[in-house]
Amino acid sequence: MNYSVAPVGYVRSCFKEKFAIPRQPQLAPAARGVLELLPPYDTGEAVAGLEQVSHVWLLFLFHQALEDKPRLKVRPPRLGGNKSMGVFATRATHRPNGIGQSVVRLEKVEAGRLWLSGIDLLDGTPVLDIKPYVPYADALSTAVNQMADAPPAPIAVNWSDAALIQAREHGLRLCEPLLELIEQCLAQDPRPAYQIPPPERVYGVKFWDVQVRWHYPQADQIRVLEVVKDL
Repeated sequence: MNYSVAPVGYVRSCFKEKFAIPRQPQLAPAARGVLELLPPYDTGEAVAGLEQVSHVWLLFLFHQALEDKPRLKVRPPRLGGNKSMGVFATRATHRPNGIGQSVVRLEKVEAGRLWLSGIDLLDGTPVLDIKPYVPYADALSTAVNQMADAPPAPIAVNWSDAALIQAREHGLRLCEPLLELIEQCLAQDPRPAYQIPPPERVYGVKFWDVQVRWHYPQADQIRVLEVVKDL
């Protein structure tokens, strides 16, 4: 039997590209966005009571990773991309129905809009449902995950003088914590775990409307080179 679902809204996010998005929510508290709700959910009735909630679960579609052929095994980044595991033992983006879930902080509630932080969602992500986070039921002190029992150790992020000035200026222009967003996301080390790039290789990604470029002067260190407005 087939079922059909429709989005209740779409996320407008600081993340314009998949690269460098934190692999789990809450790892970058400065990552912010807005969930714009669609009719008939874009009224005060649908969100009444959410002002009492600090966090919500979002069920969404990995809309840029949908596949016709199901994957039974995947290579999770947490294991370096070199080891296969059953798809149901991971949170890989290659899901049987393309469904993901994230717990995010609810900063502000408006009729038709939810203001969010700590997100790990690409701009334009379709959201299928919203559920309040319930601490006594959702935070289980006895839960165990031997593969991911702690967040990955962050990598050091350093700045060129010019990039630091640029990040501060663009952050003021955007009215967003851009410097913190860059540091928090890059500290997760977005490169594939098996990759050791030469120092001259420059990486880049778009946050909001700026391009951030960096390299690895050492394998365990990132240096931000520039933060420039995207043309």
